[in-house]
Amino acid sequence: MKTTGLNFRHLYYFWVVAKEGSVTRAAERLDVAIQTISAQLALLEQSIGKALLAPQGRRLVLTEAGRVALGYADQIFLLGEQMQEVLTETDIGKTMRLTVGLSDSLPKLIASRLLEAALKLPQKVKLVCHEDDFESLLGDLSVHKLDVILTDRPVPSGTTLRVFSHLLGESELSLFGLPALAERYREGFPKSLHGAPLLLPTRNHAIRGRFDQWFESHDVRPDIVGEFDDNALLNTFARHGHGLFPAPSALADDVREEIGAEPVGELSQLREQFYAISNERKIKHPAVDAILTAVHGGLFIKGSTSG
Repeated sequence: MKTTGLNFRHLYYFWVVAKEGSVTRAAERLDVAIQTISAQLALLEQSIGKALLAPQGRRLVLTEAGRVALGYADQIFLLGEQMQEVLTETDIGKTMRLTVGLSDSLPKLIASRLLEAALKLPQKVKLVCHEDDFESLLGDLSVHKLDVILTDRPVPSGTTLRVFSHLLGESELSLFGLPALAERYREGFPKSLHGAPLLLPTRNHAIRGRFDQWFESHDVRPDIVGEFDDNALLNTFARHGHGLFPAPSALADDVREEIGAEPVGELSQLREQFYAISNERKIKHPAVDAILTAVHGGLFIKGSTSG
């Protein structure tokens, strides 16, 4: 790219043409002359030094350089739309916005406890929560679509993304079940788990392998009746009594209240960790800082914590 810099109006015209598939439809959408758009596209390609679009029949298709440019343009103009939405809110001076990514493997009871801490700030907080797989959330965080990710795993070592893991804490895990199931399998635990119906996360979750190792080390073979990527769906099946399920021991009261389940037994030496992931090594967002402060003050997690 030349040192004169990128003209974002030219880029915007390219973005609309790429979305619409033709200069004519882009001109109609933008309410400008076809010649104007064609001229802007030519200037953009001249400044970049590569062709971004190529004719294919009556349509324009992206070149390889065009596909790369469109990826960046998508991020740029999506952020622009989000900025406009935030800045046009009527109470922008009174409300703090916190955009959170929730890993689909994170227990929802954990997520709600963490987010409650942010809502207790003196200033009004508007929560915007997005749930997705871990890798997608990292990508969104890296382009500042999110303020923070709450998850059950740290950033992988060797990542090229400039993001930082903050260990919130850890909790021992227990198995829970509706009262009839809990009573049936509590006596003789953990040997009683042989053949017991279990609801577990899928092997896409790092902790699943540790569950399998724990059962093997205790020489028990439970009947795994369901495997779930989505923790909320797992809890729904648990609520209907389809099997025993794991949850943080520290949240036994919440599990009893939300699901109606009772503890069966503790999975000794099996612990789950929870992380906040941000773009900053030192947290600056007041609502994210409130979450870390609450955790370090003993919010709910048993075990060591560090920032």
